[in-house]
Amino acid sequence: MQLRSWTPSRRDTLGFGLTALLAAALAPRLVLATEEAVAAELKKLYGDKPMADGKIKLDLPEIAENGLVVPLNIDVESPMTEADYVKAVHVFADGNPLPQVVTYRFTPQSGKAAASVRMRLAQTQNVLAVAEMSNGALYSAKAQVKVTIGGCGG
Repeated sequence: MQLRSWTPSRRDTLGFGLTALLAAALAPRLVLATEEAVAAELKKLYGDKPMADGKIKLDLPEIAENGLVVPLNIDVESPMTEADYVKAVHVFADGNPLPQVVTYRFTPQSGKAAASVRMRLAQTQNVLAVAEMSNGALYSAKAQVKVTIGGCGG
């Protein structure tokens, strides 16, 4: 077997460099979810089932100086009995690479439908929480988090 050495020409180097620049410029825009992606995830989970506002307390900062660790506290108002409890809470972010951030599952033995998490937000975006109740009802809450970079508005 004979090995051939390959020396890139100036044209090859320029072509690789331009391709890398184009990929770096377009890649972040291509991989971020959109509101439509969140709507598609919701439709996949619940079809066209209506959602009501209320019952969910979504505690998020309005402005996050560090998008890498944004605290989120969720508290759903429910008696958490065998007849009436929160089955699941799904959290979505419409500006992250994947729209679904986290899902919590609860049972009546949970005692309280509350959870905390620190999540990463790529940019200023909406965070949506959907609570699925044991009777099939859906409740939602939405908040916008403004992510600043280096303490400057963004």
